[in-house]
Amino acid sequence: MVASEETVRVDSWIWSVRLTKTRALAAAACRAGHVRVNGERAKPAQTVRPGDEVRVRQGGGYERVVVVRQTVRKRVGAAPAAECYLDNSPPPPSTEVAAPAGLRDRGAGRPTKRDRREVERLRRS
Repeated sequence: MVASEETVRVDSWIWSVRLTKTRALAAAACRAGHVRVNGERAKPAQTVRPGDEVRVRQGGGYERVVVVRQTVRKRVGAAPAAECYLDNSPPPPSTEVAAPAGLRDRGAGRPTKRDRREVERLRRS
């Protein structure tokens, strides 16, 4: 189950070490450009080996930065998965700092086109 010096597909690896919930989501993240290996945009079939740096952009603009320690082909439990990588991720942004964008008062009615554009502008930044 654990291979020390072999190469493994990046989508399979990030799913195996529980950085994504499903392999399909891992492959979709690669195709969307949310996964980088050693600074380069990764396709799902790109291989990773021990020592590679993998960056996975997750929801809310949070980015996980991990260094591959071991390669695994099959999904493993949480404890063995944590031993397969070294987590260099910055701390997640606090919920107090991230202001909720797009919350409207209850009963305020539908947002106008101007309101919708402001909400979209806030979510992009």
